[in-house]
Parts: sequence; C-alpha cells; structure tokens
Amino acid sequence: MSNQRPLQVRRLGRQPYLPVWQAMRAFTDDRDAATTDELWLLQHDPVFTLGQAGKREHVLAAGEIPVIAVDRGGQVTYHGPGQIVAYPLLDLRRLGLGVRELVQRIEQAIIDTLDVWNVVAVRREGAPGVYVGAAKIAALGLRVRRGCSFHGLAFNVAMDLEPFRRINPCGYRGLAVTQLGDLGGPSRLADVEDVLIGQLCRQFGLRAEAASPILPVPAAAAPIPVP
Repeated sequence: MSNQRPLQVRRLGRQPYLPVWQAMRAFTDDRDAATTDELWLLQHDPVFTLGQAGKREHVLAAGEIPVIAVDRGGQVTYHGPGQIVAYPLLDLRRLGLGVRELVQRIEQAIIDTLDVWNVVAVRREGAPGVYVGAAKIAALGLRVRRGCSFHGLAFNVAMDLEPFRRINPCGYRGLAVTQLGDLGGPSRLADVEDVLIGQLCRQFGLRAEAASPILPVPAAAAPIPVP
C-alpha cells in the first residue's frame, strides 16, 4: 500500500558479530525522526552472546567458540551458519509501539512464518522466543535506546545445533532446541527470509524495499564496551 512507510531490507550474508554490533549501535545513535527504518538479515560466524542479564555459569563449555558480552536483553544464546539473524532497526515512537508489543509482534511474525510450512509454534509467557512443543526454535534479545530498537531475533533453520549443548540456552538448563529443516521445512535460508520479511512487514505496517547488501560503515561509531 502506498501509505505504508518503507522498510529498507539489507540481506548481508555471513558476517562476524562485532562489526555488525558496532554498526547497528551507530545506526541507532545517529538516526533522527526522519531516518527510514531498516531490517538487517544475516548469518553470523559461530559465537555465543551473553545478554545484560547473562550469567557466565550458563556457558558450560564454549571451547573454540568466542563468548561476547553484549548490550541486549536476555541471557546466553548461540549464533552460527544456517540460522537467520534479523535485526529490526525500528523507530518505536513513530510506530506507536512499546517494548512488550514489539516483542509480541516479532514473535507473531515468526509463528506465522512457521505456519506457512505447517509447523505449529507458540510463545511462552515470561520466556521470550518461539517454541515448537517443548523445543525453542527462535530466540529474541532486544535493546531500545532513544525510542528505537536494535538487536533482534535468531531463527534456527538448517544449522549445526551441537553448540547449544555447550550452554544453558537463554539461561534454561536442559532446554531443547530445534530448527525448521528438521520439522519438514526448507533448508534454504533465502526461502525462509522471504516469508519472514513479509510477516514482519505485516506486523509493523511497513513496506519492504531492497537496500544495499553491504553492512553500513559507521562514520563515527561509539566504542564497543569491554565487559
């Protein structure tokens, strides 16, 4: 619809974690009321990230995978190839949304994406994310600054799930983890991204526009805090 605000969608491929974190923090700090919202879609090199509430004891045996303490909400999770990571960089004031509704709408977009492949998924009260039966298929970890969101969601599609056994996922001991490819869905991430983009746009009343598939380089990025 022509009256919908645009959402610039960057499909960034596989990226190391730190430059992306720095870029989204800088984008959020530099934006103003006229800045167009963006959605960054990518896969990360293997990494464990520990949110602001994270406790190191939930990292059981990181091995060769780095552990990075970050400024999002939530506990510890794993990112790696075969997982869709999506960072909705949204002006919540302009959209008229609070944090709780932001979380619910992202969860619903994932639930509706899974429904396309007849996978029944649900949310859990007090445990952000999306679940299929007792297993978690998507994690959320968000940050809001100056009324704008960054960080986002991690959606398991066709990845090596072994690293999740090295942590208590999202701080829950023994939490089972699953992925779409093991539930009869596609293993090609682009196919799932196409649907997820549409569902996120539907939830937020935005219109997707393809943007450069290159990570924006911050002009004067704030330094990443050292844990």
